[in-house]
Amino acid sequence: MKTRPAGNVPDVTVGKLLHRGGVRAVHLQAVSLASIGLCVGLWIRAKTVDQDERGNAERRALFVGLWPPMFWLIAQSVREYERGRSR
Repeated sequence: MKTRPAGNVPDVTVGKLLHRGGVRAVHLQAVSLASIGLCVGLWIRAKTVDQDERGNAERRALFVGLWPPMFWLIAQSVREYERGRSR
């Protein structure tokens, strides 16, 4: 059961705003997969730098490694909005 917010609160979600902006779920899923590749690339690069810079390079790879689930979940939000509009 879908309920509407009470009062004058607009019914706006991230999925709805991104969909209106032209972003589709498949775009965000591609970005999620690309960020996995970027994370692996940064991690491999971290193994090639000298010991003084290695800690910072590894932290950068770990930070980018946090992005894929975020993009995937936002894609699910957009997909739910797309499915709701098609009915």
